[in-house]
Formats: sequence, C-alpha cells, structure tokens
Amino acid sequence: MSSENADAGSVNDEPVWDVVVVGAGPAGASAAYAAAVAGRQVLLLEKAELPRYKTCGGGIIGPSRDSLPPGFELPLKERVHAVTFSLNGKLSRTRRSKRMLFGLINRPEFDASLVEHAQKAGAVLRTGTTVSRVEQHGPAVPDRRTVAVVLSDGETLLARAVVGADGSASRIGAHVGVKMDQVDLGLEAEIPVPPTVAEDWAGRVLLDWGPLPGSYGWVFPKGDTLTVGVISARGEGGATKRYLEDFIARLGLAGFEPSVSSGHLTRCRSDDSPLSRGRVLVCGDAAGLLEPWTREGISFALRSGRLAGEWAVRISESHDAVDARRQALNYAFAIKAGLGVEMGVGRRLLTVFERRPALMHAAVTGLRPAWNAFADIVRGSTSLAALVRTRPIARRALDVLDRKQAAAAVDERESAAAEDGTPEVGTPR
Repeated sequence: MSSENADAGSVNDEPVWDVVVVGAGPAGASAAYAAAVAGRQVLLLEKAELPRYKTCGGGIIGPSRDSLPPGFELPLKERVHAVTFSLNGKLSRTRRSKRMLFGLINRPEFDASLVEHAQKAGAVLRTGTTVSRVEQHGPAVPDRRTVAVVLSDGETLLARAVVGADGSASRIGAHVGVKMDQVDLGLEAEIPVPPTVAEDWAGRVLLDWGPLPGSYGWVFPKGDTLTVGVISARGEGGATKRYLEDFIARLGLAGFEPSVSSGHLTRCRSDDSPLSRGRVLVCGDAAGLLEPWTREGISFALRSGRLAGEWAVRISESHDAVDARRQALNYAFAIKAGLGVEMGVGRRLLTVFERRPALMHAAVTGLRPAWNAFADIVRGSTSLAALVRTRPIARRALDVLDRKQAAAAVDERESAAAEDGTPEVGTPR
C-alpha cells in the first residue's frame, strides 16, 4: 500500500503500492531493495517460482560485487586466479594473478539471496505471477498519479511507479518502447565432472575466441560442475550449436552428460532507445543494458536496478506528470552517463573483435599492459570507459583500430560495388 495512502487505505478501495517491480532477477531485486530501504511500500512480482535456473556463466566481476546490498555474502563456488585464452582452440596461453580476478556463482542461489535481501528491507514478494501489461490511462487507472499493472488472470494492481526488470523479452520494455540494436544467441551446458577433472579447472577459467564473427566460448568451473557455453550473433543458430559441440569435444568433455542444456537471447539497446514512459522505468535486460562485447549483464543489471529503484521512489512522490517526467529523465541521464558510456566503448571493441579476433588474442596474451587492463576491469578497479578516458595509450590504440576498421569497411564496399558493377555512392561514374 502506498505510504502516502496508508491512512486513507486505498484509491477506489484498491491498495496503491509506492513501487511495483516486475521481475525478480538481479535488476529487479536490486530495484526492489533500493526502493524498500528508502522506506517505500514495494511489491516484487516474479512469474517463476524461486529459485529458478537462468542461462548465465555466473561470473561476478568487481562492478557486480561493489553493487551488492550491504552485508550481502556472495555464494561463491569458485575464486578465479587464472585465465586461459585460446583462438578457436589454438594458441592457448594461461595468464595468472596472485590476487583474485573474479568469482563464480550459481544464478539460482545468487538471485534468491538478492530477493531475500529485498524482502528483509521490506519488499513484498509474489511469485508465480505473470504480468500481461501495464496501463497509464483508461478505466483501470483511477488518476494520473497511478499506473495499473494487469496480471494474466485479470487482477489489477495499482502503483505510483513501476520498474520493468522482466528480462530480454520484456513486456514492460515493449510498453516503454525499448529498441534493440544487437541480438545474440548464447548456448550453455552444465556438465557434472569427476573430481580429477574438476581439479584441473580449480581457480581457472577458459575464454576461447570463436570461429564466428564476434563469438567466443567459456568454461567456468563451479565445484564438481563446469559451465560451458558459447555466444554469437543471432541468425547463426546452426553454426553456434556446432561451435558449442566442437568446443565441448575439444575440451574432452563430450563423454559427460550435461545436467542442463539451455539457450538464451541477449539484447543490447540502441543509443536512442527510451528508458522510461510516464511513471514506468526499465532496467537490466528489459532495457537492453549489457556490455556489447562480452555480453556481461549481471553488473549492468545490479547497477541499473539500483538506480531504477532510487528514481522510482522519486517518481512515486511526484504529484504531476511534469515532475514525474523530470525524474524519469534524470534516471535516463544517470544510466547514459555511466553504463551508456561503457556500452559505447564495448561496441567499439566488439567491432574490432568481429574483424580481428587474432589481434585481440595477441594483445591480451602477449602484452602485459593489455593483460593488466583486463585484470583491472574484472576486479573493478577500472572500467572500459575509464580505461579509454584516463590512459592515453588505450585511447590512441582504440582510435587507430577505429580508423583501420573504417578504412576496411570502405574497401569492402568498394570491392562489392566493383563486383556487381554498381558504383559506390560518392565515387565518379
């Protein structure tokens, strides 16, 4: 029930929540926690029963760790001190660190713990609840300060603000009008292995730059189970599946039966995609917020979820549409100034990686500054954006690569035009 309307009891005899959060993954749980810890009445809706499986490598890098609620104890299955890099199974090299690089978790356990923290802060959880749509106008909405959240069974919930954190196929994102610029397919297998195999992987992960443009594979050890996966652009489903099969076979793991095999689409927002509509905000996968090159999404979910929860509180306090819009724009500015800048650098790196994976492999395995930068990023002592902003050598290297990529793109267009006899736009006839 809305904290403002607690004494009055309701609007049209229906309780009004300050904030309703749709989706109880890392983004939704973080939003619910941020709003609840501010003293607001928060309802967290999740269509599945918790805990539930999620296709995800489960890497917890520094920015994720730093965004967790106070007192949160990470349920780490492995602490990573070494990374083996390979180029489509070749040129393998392992880099090691005395300090922990990052940790590995199982998502069902991790997500459930985040939800528990939101509940301890005061959020109310409802599972097995599917949201069909939200309405900001019409007969279900009693006034302009209220949003109606309509469930699949016809029940209507009322809120002063709504946060959409319902995944990459978000219905709330569709309401807001989120536009996606990059869609990738991730395939993953959870493979139980005997102790002798698990020992070989203890404290070490594998990153394999794959055969498809922009693709890569990973092995993340979690006790007696290896999480093995690959990701590449959507539209190459058959080739992506073959990459995973070949990858598992190369690793000598084809004889072990996976306990879970799954797939998932990841989506990155376009630069001009909205992050709000009226009193509705989106965050995490629902907003298309993730790092375009690695497709790392947990840290983006935690950080954007926290911001969404904080600004949802402000929106819930807004007495008119103008102030609500102002707060929503402030949320969008905060996202774009932080996560948006990181995504921009990630897009530039993905463009280079798609065309020249061998160059990226040579850099991170053969150049100490590149390895140190990788280690600093995953530990959380810097970010891609900060690296380019504060280190001239990184900025110059990326600028040079950008120019080479632009020149290569022009050459490709001119070659294609010459082959089909069509003059390139801007060239003499």
